[in-house]
Amino acid sequence: MADGGEREELLSPSPVSPAKRLCSWPSPQAHHPRGSPGAAGGGAGGVGSSCLVLGARPHLQPESLLDCAAKTVAEKWAYERVEERFERIPEPVQRRIVYWSFPRNEREICMYSSFQYRGGPGAGAAGGAAGASPAEEGPPPPPGAAAPAGSAPGGVVAGVSPALGAGPGAAGCGGEGLPFRRGIRLLDSGSVENVLQVGFHLSGTVTELATTSEPAVTYKVAISFDRCKITSVTCGCGNKDIFYCAHVVALSLYRIRKPEQVKLRLPISETLFQMNRDQLQKFIQYLITAHHTEVLPTAQKLADEILSSNSEINQVNGAPDPTAGASIDDENCWHLDEEQVKEQVKLFLSQGGYCGSGKQLNSMFAKVREMLRMRDSNGARMLTLITEQFMADPRLTLWRQQGTNMTDKCRQLWDELGALWVCIILNPHCKLEEKSCWLQQLQKWSDLDVCPLEDGNYGHELPNITNALPQSAIHSPEHVPTACARVDALRSHGYPKEALRLTVAIINTLRLQQQRQLEIYKHQKKELLQRGTTTITNLEGWVGHPLDPIGCLFLTLTEACRLNDDGYLEMSDMNESRPPVYQHVPVAAGSPNGSESYLSLALEVALMGLGQQRVMPEGLYAQDKVCRNEEQLLSQLQELQLDDELVQTLQKQCILLLEGGPFSGLGEVIHRESVPMHTFAKYLFSALLPHDPDLSYKLALRAMRLPVLENSASAGDTSHPHHMVSVVPSRYPRWFTLGHLESQQCELASTMLTAAKGDTLRLRTILEAIQKHIHSSSLIFKLAQDAFKIATPTDNSTDSTLLNVALELGLQVMRMTLSTLNWRRREMVRWLVTCATEVGVRALVSILQSWYTLFTPTEATSIVAATAVSHTTILRLSLDYPQREELASCARTLALQCAMKDPQSCALSALTLCEKDHIAFEAAYQIAIDAAAGGMTHSQLFTIARYMELRGYPLRAFKLASLAMSHLNLAYNQDTHPAINDVLWACALSHSLGKNELAALIPLVVKSVHCATVLSDILRRCTVTAPGLAGIPGRRSSGKLMSTDKAPLRQLLDATINAYINTTHSRLTHISPRHYGEFIEFLSKARETFLLPQDGHLQFAQFIDNLKQIYKGKKKLMLLVRERFG
Repeated sequence: MADGGEREELLSPSPVSPAKRLCSWPSPQAHHPRGSPGAAGGGAGGVGSSCLVLGARPHLQPESLLDCAAKTVAEKWAYERVEERFERIPEPVQRRIVYWSFPRNEREICMYSSFQYRGGPGAGAAGGAAGASPAEEGPPPPPGAAAPAGSAPGGVVAGVSPALGAGPGAAGCGGEGLPFRRGIRLLDSGSVENVLQVGFHLSGTVTELATTSEPAVTYKVAISFDRCKITSVTCGCGNKDIFYCAHVVALSLYRIRKPEQVKLRLPISETLFQMNRDQLQKFIQYLITAHHTEVLPTAQKLADEILSSNSEINQVNGAPDPTAGASIDDENCWHLDEEQVKEQVKLFLSQGGYCGSGKQLNSMFAKVREMLRMRDSNGARMLTLITEQFMADPRLTLWRQQGTNMTDKCRQLWDELGALWVCIILNPHCKLEEKSCWLQQLQKWSDLDVCPLEDGNYGHELPNITNALPQSAIHSPEHVPTACARVDALRSHGYPKEALRLTVAIINTLRLQQQRQLEIYKHQKKELLQRGTTTITNLEGWVGHPLDPIGCLFLTLTEACRLNDDGYLEMSDMNESRPPVYQHVPVAAGSPNGSESYLSLALEVALMGLGQQRVMPEGLYAQDKVCRNEEQLLSQLQELQLDDELVQTLQKQCILLLEGGPFSGLGEVIHRESVPMHTFAKYLFSALLPHDPDLSYKLALRAMRLPVLENSASAGDTSHPHHMVSVVPSRYPRWFTLGHLESQQCELASTMLTAAKGDTLRLRTILEAIQKHIHSSSLIFKLAQDAFKIATPTDNSTDSTLLNVALELGLQVMRMTLSTLNWRRREMVRWLVTCATEVGVRALVSILQSWYTLFTPTEATSIVAATAVSHTTILRLSLDYPQREELASCARTLALQCAMKDPQSCALSALTLCEKDHIAFEAAYQIAIDAAAGGMTHSQLFTIARYMELRGYPLRAFKLASLAMSHLNLAYNQDTHPAINDVLWACALSHSLGKNELAALIPLVVKSVHCATVLSDILRRCTVTAPGLAGIPGRRSSGKLMSTDKAPLRQLLDATINAYINTTHSRLTHISPRHYGEFIEFLSKARETFLLPQDGHLQFAQFIDNLKQIYKGKKKLMLLVRERFG
């Protein structure tokens, strides 16, 4: 270098990549002689006193013409072109070009070392386009462009510079573990050293400080750059990632923030040219000595080739120089590790959208958008790599073979992929040849068998709604989603002013369309209202459309109104984010109303899109996307603070939507399969209520309808080209999200009920709308519960108007579910009684008197009436005696009616409810007796009989038990039958009443019971005590035990013995050896019964002999019988 040049230790690793161009040595006259003024001042910065570091010059001091020119040349021209264009380039000029060729914007380093930078449209450019100062107007500077005068050092983005690593408002790119943040920390801790810039090559060392577990490590870092872009990087850490490592970040930021501390030298070929032969030989020998183990073989090989006149190396002029910058033909783009992009996408896809992979892929999509906004060619390059991996996803083949749809998570990723390609194709500065190449590539992918089809009813046959409008309304008569896609493309490629202008033009078109539709409707209004249905609809909905037209327009407009957006940098995956703050920015031009702002336009276009009447698309995913997109837009609308101007816009648009007829989702007459407006109307109702209650209620009540469940398709309605497959043929289309839509309808109704608390007239209107439009009993029940909770707060200030609405809704639920199965029916009945109790005694009387329209007989007796006359209810309502009697009378009447209608289920409940009224009790008893001969089971009769005994009516209990016994049939092997306890109880009851009752019951027992063990148990119990011990008035007990040899027990004894004989033969037919022991015990019990009569031992002996003779083949068993019984 000048004055002998300073010796620099070779710290950088081997060149990042082979030099792309050859540097020849021009004539000596083309360069300054050594020691000339241009070579002076090779200090730390290598630029002498003329070096005016960007941002370091005095306030308002202009840059020199040299710096202005050098900055532009460094950004736009390859250095080879400079050398070709000018025969002689002064060394100071070379130095300034080399100096300005390094990237100047930290945002670009952040972009390649972290996830998405969120700074609005082109990092606040939309704000600049929407009324910023003249110095800030226009699109954001492309990568490497100079910052305006007075900007932060090195052209750092406002809010990014030194505070980047400190504090919540710093740059960033969010998470502390990301390379950009780590690089800042390394820079701030002084870990960057030995920084040297040789031409277009930057090198240095970065030291990771020691930790408790690891020692300090120093890495060598090398960066090549060209035209303000980093073209290649290498680092000793061996980083394998899409992003630059923290060490590359630290070195890059060092060069941007502290350029005056970087030793700067011209390309090494220029330095070598200034040496004489001795100096060159000394230079080469020192270089080889310093790195002899690494470069000696290469040095010898090169020497041999140079000395050979016929070698290839001697056939070309000049020699490569890795520090001399790029050649003219080299593509100028930022370094992007393509292999790592492929590997990362492949890995994320293999995880199927789980483990956070879907979030990571969305972050990569966001990175593509960020690159497009910075006008970085790597955006399209990176998207191509991502698409190739998506097309190579093995699941596509699997889904195709199995005939199944891709998962929703995967479909969402494909949607974003398609939207990004639309952005790239619609790039206004995309050359025709580029566009042709992209289209060929897209067609190639589309032709692959595995390429998934787009879901939803969207295609080339879509109606062009703008064709019917004046051609001057919009620059191009294309349909709205495509026009909006152009807005997205402009915004995504860093043209916010143009995006805003086109957005305003589209909104004006939509306004004209809205006015035209209103005029059409006025001419058809009378006919449509008479028919009550319409075939007019939009097959293409803007909400849920793959291109998200409304979301695009809304975002473009609101970004133009965002406050402090330039200084707000954050990671897209940070857990906490500040809510956006907006201000009104006047519309520059193109608006008929000069006082309009971009913010009011944003609200207006969102309302237009959400209120558009459109048909529900086909398919689960497309329908779900409509719901998700609507909710997303509404959440963005809720971030707007409604001031007077926005409220006026809201009112105006709501009125237009209500008057819009079939073209509006809130019009008077809409298509049967229109997308419901419940969620949208809920937002409108809440937003309008404080400002215009009448309008808010009118709108919400209009939106309550759900035509797809209310109107049957008319025979002449053939307007809909699809939905031919229905859940119920010719009734309902396949609306996969119907459950969600009905729940949103319920939410709208609940919101209105809450707001109308205390207003009887409004509550009555809302109640009528609910009863007319909501068809799900469970949802009406939920509304009833909600209304009840609101009407009965914990502070006991009950609202009677809302409470009556809750009761009305509950009564409707009862009527709807009376004849249908509903697993929550019992809960609903109990709740209704609670609600009626809260309303008052008249409500209870009313539901008791009209029970047959609300409840089943069982519900009416066991739950409703029982609760109404309970002690708890009497205390809760503080009832006086006449009121208690009125309730009890209604309950008894209900009980008798229910018992007549369903005696099997209600007779017992009726008796219980009528206990305190003799006449009613007798009537209930007679109903039970009359029904006994009919369909009542033995179990039901036994239960009533036990109840009668418990209440002190043993003779009535006996009568009912006898009737129950006649319904019973107990087989020989049913010794565990649940009715056995009832039989034993009935026999004990008859025995306690006296001999006559027992004599009357035993024939029934003998006829109905054939189980020997049960009969023997009854026989034993009847012989233990004397009959007639119940103490019936007017009867006397003899006090004598009954004999089994006399009636009535003789008949029971004979039946028991016969049952044992029959059971024995039945068991021996299929007996196995493992049951022999059990059988012997059974015979022992039989012997006890056989021995009760005087000749019983003879009968049993004969019985055993018969067994031995008949079953002599069962030798082992008969041996056991002989051992036990002889």
